Amino acid sequence: MNTARHLLRFTDPAQLTHRWGLARWTPLPLRLITGYGFMEHGYAKIVKNPDVFAGILHTLGVPAPHFMAWATILTELVGGIAVMVGAFVPLVSLPMIAVLMVATLTVHLQYGFSSIKLLAVTSAGAQFGPPGYETDLLYLACLAALVLGGSGPFAVDGWLARRGRK
Repeated sequence: MNTARHLLRFTDPAQLTHRWGLARWTPLPLRLITGYGFMEHGYAKIVKNPDVFAGILHTLGVPAPHFMAWATILTELVGGIAVMVGAFVPLVSLPMIAVLMVATLTVHLQYGFSSIKLLAVTSAGAQFGPPGYETDLLYLACLAALVLGGSGPFAVDGWLARRGRK
């Protein structure tokens, strides 16, 4: 009986992360990949010309497409940077969640869950279909985890909290 309990203590990932102090680091990779992902999407919209994105929004029936294009780009860039550095994460997550929900409902939902749809492999390479809402849900889960669990180490939010206690 003691052997089983002893073995369980060393194979339970929650016990290992707690024992080694790793649990506090879990928000860091979430912040980095989520923030970078949003920044990359915002940057891609700028590189491909914001007017092109505004045209897409117009086609989707989004009101004030030019304003919404820039609002989306700024949300992705500024929100992405803020999440990466752990600054004002609960606040910046709200518009980021709104962007994700709009993208899910207007574009990705009709294509189903999977974000990768391999259609064919040709001599030119792999050919993919339109992405589903899987990635949107992953980003939403990361933002929810950061809002509910905190920004973790090396976060501006933590620095501000410590500074406010002085």
